[in-house]
Amino acid sequence: MPKLKRRAVKRFAKVLALLVVIGALFFGVRMLLNGLNIDVLNPQGEVAMKERNLIMFTLLLSLVVVVPVFTMLIVFSLRYNANNIKKARYTPDWDGSRTLETIWWGIPCIIILVLSVVTWQSSHDLDPFKKLDSPVKAIDVQVVSLQWKWLFIYPDQHIASVNLLQIPENTPVNFTLTSDAPMNSFWIPSLGGQVYAMSGMSTKLSLIANSKGDFRGSSSNISGTGFADMNFIARSSSRSDFDDWVKNSKKSSMTLDDVSYGDLVKPGTLDNPRTYLLADNSLYDKIVMKYMAPVIDDSHDSMSRMQMEGM
Repeated sequence: MPKLKRRAVKRFAKVLALLVVIGALFFGVRMLLNGLNIDVLNPQGEVAMKERNLIMFTLLLSLVVVVPVFTMLIVFSLRYNANNIKKARYTPDWDGSRTLETIWWGIPCIIILVLSVVTWQSSHDLDPFKKLDSPVKAIDVQVVSLQWKWLFIYPDQHIASVNLLQIPENTPVNFTLTSDAPMNSFWIPSLGGQVYAMSGMSTKLSLIANSKGDFRGSSSNISGTGFADMNFIARSSSRSDFDDWVKNSKKSSMTLDDVSYGDLVKPGTLDNPRTYLLADNSLYDKIVMKYMAPVIDDSHDSMSRMQMEGM
C-alpha cells in the first residue's frame, strides 16, 4: 500500500475512533440521566415540556463549540508534544489565517445570535403571568409559603390544604402566590415554573398537568431550619377524583379561620398533609395586606401648616 494511502487510512481510523468515543459518552450520559429519572428532563405538563426542550436545545447548541474545543485540546496535546517532533510540522513564520479567524469568531457569534432570538421568544412564551390557552376552564389556587409549610387555598371551592396540591388532569391552574414568612421559591419540576413567593407581594404562575400522578413540589430557596422538609405533593387526578376530593375536604373536621391560621403560621413542619374547610375567602388578601405599610392621610396636617404660615 502506498505511503500516502496508509496515512489517509490512519487518519480516517483516528476520526472514526474519536466519533465512536463521543457517541459512547453521549449514549452513556443519556442512559445515566434516564436511570436517574430527573424530573426536569421528564416533563408531565405543557410548560415543563417547553422548558425541557429549551434546555436540550441550548445544551446541543453549546456542544457545537464544546466538542471541537476539547477534541482539539486532546489532538494538539498528542500531536505537538516534545516527543512527537517527527510528525508535527514546525512553521515558525506562520502568523495567521483568515479561515481559522473566521471560524473561531464566526461560530460563537452565530450561536449567541441564535440563543438571543430563542431566549427572547421563550421569555415571552413562558411568561409566568401568561395564562395557558385551553378549552377547559382554569381553576384558581392561592399559594402561601409559611415556615416551613405550603398552604393552598381554593377560593372557588371554599377549601384549603397544607402540603397537598390536588389538581385535575389537563386543566390549567392559575396560581397566585405570596408569603407569610421569609422569601421562598415555589417549584414543581415535573410541571415547570419556579417563582418566588414574597411577603407583601402577590405574583402569578400558570401550569398544567397533562398526565396523572404524584409529583414532587418543594421550595428551591433556602429559608431556614425547616427548609429541607418544606416539600409538598402535587397530585394530578381525573376530574371526578378531584371533585370527590373537594367534596370530602368540605367535610373536614378542621376549619381554617383566624385561630387555626394563627397556629399554622407558627414555624414548624408537618408529618402529613391536611385539608381544611375555608372559613374566610379573603384570607389571602389579608395575608398580603399584613405586610403593607398603612396609608397615612396627611392632608389635614398640611392644611394646618398652611394656615399657620398664613397661606
